[in-house]
Amino acid sequence: MYRFPGLCLAVALMVAAGAAVSGTAASPIPANARASVYGSSWDCTWGFHRLEDTCVQVVVPAHAYLDSTGGGWDCNRGYQRTGSSCVAVIVPADAHADSSSTGPGWQCNRGFRQSGNRCDRTTVPAHAFATDTSYGRGWECERGYRVGTDGCEAVRVPANGFLNDAGDHWNCERGFMKRAETCVAVAVPTNGFLDAYGSDWECERGFRRDAANCVALVVPADAHLDFSGNDWRCREGFRKLGSSCVITD
Repeated sequence: MYRFPGLCLAVALMVAAGAAVSGTAASPIPANARASVYGSSWDCTWGFHRLEDTCVQVVVPAHAYLDSTGGGWDCNRGYQRTGSSCVAVIVPADAHADSSSTGPGWQCNRGFRQSGNRCDRTTVPAHAFATDTSYGRGWECERGYRVGTDGCEAVRVPANGFLNDAGDHWNCERGFMKRAETCVAVAVPTNGFLDAYGSDWECERGFRRDAANCVALVVPADAHLDFSGNDWRCREGFRKLGSSCVITD
């Protein structure tokens, strides 16, 4: 069998050169690191963080602990991060420490609300109840009442009306519509019916709305009622021209 010694030698030299280049390009794993499970990189071990091509130890200040990644730190409960330190949170009267990353590090107790760096007692007006939040008013109106100028005012539900789901306003019953602060009956004309919401009306199929009435549709020759049933369209090969259908040019 004929062989190609020159070609084999060239291929061998190329493979050797590639291996040499690959060996010199590979980044060595530094101290306190391990090979990454993804790709050919590396990750620092627990308690160290990456700084360029090295792993340096995480300096955990007093009143702190390593975070869930192992490459940083968080302050203990009752302390707040300030620069590279953890300083004690000063909790005012009628408040408690809060480990949330936002806010001052404390929250007002139930029945109090935050006002600057203190907690003021919430004054709950008549027909209201205190809420869990320490921000805003600190109270909400009972069902059937809504926030007014001086507290909670009663929702005045008119005849043929009812309270909405939130309980702070009203809607009209089916068959009635809102008009100012009252509910008036929907006047459904002949050949009409209440719509899905019950606060207006629509015409039956074959009729169209004209002011407060339903008038019969006059369907011309070569036309038929459309999908809505309240208008008509020309059949294929014809086009609409006024109240007639003419042959398409």
